[in-house]
Amino acid sequence: MRLQDKTAIVTGGASGFGAGIVAAFAREGAKVIVADRNGDGAADVAAAHGGIAATMDVARDADWAAVTAQAMDAWGRIDILVNNAGITHLPTPMEDVSEEEFDRVLSVNAKSVYLSARHVVPAMKAARRGAILNVASTAGVSPRPRLNWYNASKGWMITATKAMAVELAPAGVRVNAINPVAGDTPLLASFLGEDTPKMRAKFLSTIPLGRFSTPEDMGHAALYLCSDEASMVTGVAMEVDGGRCI
Repeated sequence: MRLQDKTAIVTGGASGFGAGIVAAFAREGAKVIVADRNGDGAADVAAAHGGIAATMDVARDADWAAVTAQAMDAWGRIDILVNNAGITHLPTPMEDVSEEEFDRVLSVNAKSVYLSARHVVPAMKAARRGAILNVASTAGVSPRPRLNWYNASKGWMITATKAMAVELAPAGVRVNAINPVAGDTPLLASFLGEDTPKMRAKFLSTIPLGRFSTPEDMGHAALYLCSDEASMVTGVAMEVDGGRCI
């Protein structure tokens, strides 16, 4: 029960890495809001883990206001925030990515972190405690060709994590990131361009441990960084990547 009586918001919690983080948090005693554009999926995951579902677009300020109010009404505080929701564009030469795709990737992967800070950070500052976890990517450390603007959005998230950590430390708020390698989640096909055995084998050949990340891997890493066991850890971007970035 490493998160006994803690409260948490997990975005993108209806599937993939987000669902793995929700499961780990709930198993260790946390009360969780599962926030996702997929309202039905959020409801299913929340029901499975005794949580609360919220339908939201993380790129919309009004949705952040609503989910923050929902958490404060339910619990009176927010101990943990996980900015997990993310998207990518298909593998494409950088000059061929449309402006619409670029704007959407930066809105979901970068602007969402800004919006979350506008609404959640004041509550954490008032409580003089809190843990924020941003789910970045190995793409922000070791970029892959043809995913240029996705790479850039995750690099932004890593820098934002460190900047947030420095500014919020005096308020008792820790901010960290995890950098997963691609996992067998709904986003995998977008990273590969086409989900075929050949493309999977090519991708796996770049991961020394020889497998994709799993939701359970992300849950374990998130659990540590958001627990009191990591009370002296802030501003790190932990690679959970099977050696991909070595």
